[in-house]
Amino acid sequence: MATKGLVRTGLRAGNGAIDGFARRHRLHPLEALPWAAAIAAFALFPSYLPLGSQVLATILFALSADLVLGYAGIVTLGHAAFFGTGAYTAGILAANGWGEPLTGLLAGALAAGLVGFLSGLVVLRTTGLTLLMQTLVVATLLHEAANKASAITGGDDGLQGMEVWPIFGWFRFDLFGRTAYFYCLAVLFLCWLIARQIVHSPFGRSLTGIRENVRRMHAIGAPVARRRLVIYTISAVLAGISGALIAQTTQFASLSFLSLERSGNILIMLIIGGVGRLYGAFMGVPLFMIAQDRFSAIDPVYWYFWIGLLMVLLVVFARGGVLGLFDRFRR
Repeated sequence: MATKGLVRTGLRAGNGAIDGFARRHRLHPLEALPWAAAIAAFALFPSYLPLGSQVLATILFALSADLVLGYAGIVTLGHAAFFGTGAYTAGILAANGWGEPLTGLLAGALAAGLVGFLSGLVVLRTTGLTLLMQTLVVATLLHEAANKASAITGGDDGLQGMEVWPIFGWFRFDLFGRTAYFYCLAVLFLCWLIARQIVHSPFGRSLTGIRENVRRMHAIGAPVARRRLVIYTISAVLAGISGALIAQTTQFASLSFLSLERSGNILIMLIIGGVGRLYGAFMGVPLFMIAQDRFSAIDPVYWYFWIGLLMVLLVVFARGGVLGLFDRFRR
């Protein structure tokens, strides 16, 4: 009888764990808030739609970085390498007679994914500070390669002369940014669905295990190196899509797309929103870009000081970012 009782208890615990895992997959009503806010912003701030499309594309960039940093625990300072690869790939195609946006987006994703896979084979063999420096080296090498190939990339002057065709042959990229806004919103939504599925899958849970205790994951036989490489490549693909979106909607790409500053800024945005929370990108990117716009208007020379002060206040009073602060208030 005691044995049967233990079996029943074990089955109930197992079923409870399965139910909890299943609940994580279900869409929660609160998850509609970012999309409702994006649609409301289109109606309420029509003059800011070009900025809004850049915010949406940058959210995708931050989301891609969160997959490797927040979930797999891979600290990187070179994530702009994939962003810039996607931007230059889509931009070079558009500047040389092929401006179809969806295939350009796909080309940017494939090119960035290839760079992510090949560089991941090397950099992911290391850990800690060595890994951090290796990711920075990859971005620096690509930056110098793009500068060297100035006949193709435009060098310091940037890639110009891009002509992006209408989406599906119908929706032209207008000066008011309406098409660009909904284009970025649709792509972000599809990529968010993919990222959400990854995070809540057994593969995503194993990434969290790797982040928390890599030795234990080795001990239970998990293919740690393979899974780190897979998520690194997926993250590179999403970052490449983000870069291609920026290049297509602004019809410009420059060496700054591959810079350390862009990689650093995306980490700051994630810290503001909350690392490893999937929705931290949706909070951190708008807050950072709106603060950047306001602070640079108030103090054009020293506006970065106010960004730094904001970061200090967040680290001291809101560990876990804005979402972490919300969690504490809710508890």
